[in-house]
Formats: sequence, structure tokens, C-alpha cells
Amino acid sequence: MKKLSLFIALFISVLAAQAQTKTVPVTAAPEKVEEQESLAKDYLSQVMGVALNATSNVKLFQAVYDWIGTPYRFARATKSGIDCSGFAKEIYGKVFNLDIKRNSRDIFSMVTPVAKDDLKEGDLVFFKIHSRSISHVGVYLGNGRFAHAASKGVAISNIDDSYYHRYFYKGGRMLEAFKSDAATMALTEDKQ
Repeated sequence: MKKLSLFIALFISVLAAQAQTKTVPVTAAPEKVEEQESLAKDYLSQVMGVALNATSNVKLFQAVYDWIGTPYRFARATKSGIDCSGFAKEIYGKVFNLDIKRNSRDIFSMVTPVAKDDLKEGDLVFFKIHSRSISHVGVYLGNGRFAHAASKGVAISNIDDSYYHRYFYKGGRMLEAFKSDAATMALTEDKQ
């Protein structure tokens, strides 16, 4: 709630400042919507440390923002607590309408591996933290940043920080076959 209040207050103050310096014609409803979307992009860009250009997936950033600060709870996926794979599953469900598996190793089996230098917004990043197998997953946002449910809660971290750099395993992009299978399953479920 505190986060939402801060966002609303910041949004209103930016709008008020712009209203004092710029007159907007009453008939300019589409421009106003574009302006508000631009302000939302600017705000999310500052909060997450990622430059959001016109082709960025704002839905992804808004979904991540909704979870920021949620406490870490193993094997949970609610606003009162969530773990890393639950977070990835929630984001992929809301943003990409894909139902992915529930643990980081199983999620890795669903992706095409991607080198760190080839990561794109929405890709998954996998880590082997104090383990020989994959033990952590996050959602890549761009500019070296990724969102994940860490021990201190859902946060945005830099993949090149010494800790994450040391344990980074691979990036992953959702398999095209899985995407089409998931879309087909969703269509058949809707028809029933």
C-alpha cells in the first residue's frame, strides 16, 4: 500500500508540474493517454534502473513492480510470500499468458539456453547458488537487471554484481514449441 501511495503521489506531482508548464487541448484524449503511458514508463524506468523504450513490454515492468517488496516464502506464491520459481510462474502467467512449471530446474527444461550477452527482456536467468544444480531463477529486465524473489523478498538485482555473477549459470528463452502448445491448450480449455 505504501508503494502504491508513493507511486500515486509521484504521478500526481509530475502531472501537476506539467500542467503548470504546458496546456493540453481538451480534445487531445489520445495524446493524454500516451503522455500518461510515457510517465508510467519513465517512473518504472527510474525505479527499476532499466531504460524503457517504445518497444519495451510495459506490462512486464508493471507486473514486476506489483510484486516488489513481497517477502520470500519457500514454496509459496501469494502476496504474503513467494519463492523464486513461484515469482517466475506468476510473471509468466500474467504477462505472457504461459503456465510454466513450478521449480527452477523444471523451468530450465522448458527453455532454450541463452548466453548472458544475448539475454532479452522477459528471458529467464538461472543460477546455481551453493549447489551443483539450478537453485534460483529470475526474470531478465534488460540493462543487466533481473527481478527475482530473493531471501530479502522480491527485488531487482544486477546480474553483474559479484554475488550473482559468481553463481550465474545460463539464461533461457521459452521454447517456441512450448509457447504454441500452451496456446493450443488454452484455446481448448476456453472452448470447454
